[in-house]
Amino acid sequence: MVSSSAGYGSSTFSIWRWLTVDVSLERRIEILEENMEQLRDVPVRLSAVESQIVQLRAEMQAGFSALRGQNDETRREMTRLNDETNAHLRVLHEEVISRIALLQEGHPTAFRKNERKRKRR
Repeated sequence: MVSSSAGYGSSTFSIWRWLTVDVSLERRIEILEENMEQLRDVPVRLSAVESQIVQLRAEMQAGFSALRGQNDETRREMTRLNDETNAHLRVLHEEVISRIALLQEGHPTAFRKNERKRKRR
């Protein structure tokens, strides 16, 4: 490839350069042959890029599938923990309701029994 005096270095620019400069026909043919040799590699390079894109796509699809699976597993675990928490809250709620009922009936020791249990822990 003939480099440009302007520093562009592009093969397109070098082709146009020889059209405007006084260059012999033989040199023009040499330049065309050099450019054609470079263009012959383009399909091979494009094929390599295409295969890399296909490989990347497959890897990304596998990665996203794995993430989806992890998200589903996390969602199930969170649901299980939420259900356990709700069950525990229901037990505590019932305990509070029964203590309130005992207090309304006039049993001042309703809270003292459980306070002893808590102090032992």
